[in-house]
Amino acid sequence: MGLFDTVKQLLGVQAEAAATDEADADDLFGMSTAYVTMEADLGYEPTGEAALCFSDVDSTDFRETVEEVRQILATTEEDGTVADFHEDQHGTQWIVVTADDFEDLVTSVHFGADTLIEGRYGSRLLAALFAFEGTDRADEAGQRVYWVYSFRRGAYYPFVPTGTSSRDERVELKLSSVLDGELDVEDDRGYWYPLWPSAPNAKPWESATNG
Repeated sequence: MGLFDTVKQLLGVQAEAAATDEADADDLFGMSTAYVTMEADLGYEPTGEAALCFSDVDSTDFRETVEEVRQILATTEEDGTVADFHEDQHGTQWIVVTADDFEDLVTSVHFGADTLIEGRYGSRLLAALFAFEGTDRADEAGQRVYWVYSFRRGAYYPFVPTGTSSRDERVELKLSSVLDGELDVEDDRGYWYPLWPSAPNAKPWESATNG
């Protein structure tokens, strides 16, 4: 199963049966304080990247809603926040945001998610990802870690890939224990779905093609 098949199956179809909450974009604001703890207590700095992924819908209204998000986020480029829109061959959509200011990342991803929810496409939202990298105070300098928010479960979980099919569960548990309470962390590890990168050291969204 490829990456995007995994995203759609695990965060989409399979998670739908176990959904506990409707999509709530406001949960994303929890990262506005959690990133401080990630750096101060754990030694992981934001990379300046975040992403939102969602399933496609074959309708003009849906495309207009996505285009609204694209146009609004395009106005933030002068302030140093850039949003790239990607689509994979299975129709999974990605909005990848880069910004120097972490608050701008959170705000941009929230805007994208909230716009889809207001357009009655909240059920198409799969996940939001926030990327961090270990400093010399982390367990491993240069280690890339992600906090993933599952819209179907209404909860966060850590994901630390060490390759295309392996993960550092020890670090994931440490991140979970430190941030639990500050973030609504998924308590059932069976729902800590992996978003495997397509190649070693790649990011989960990098195998998408430009849309």
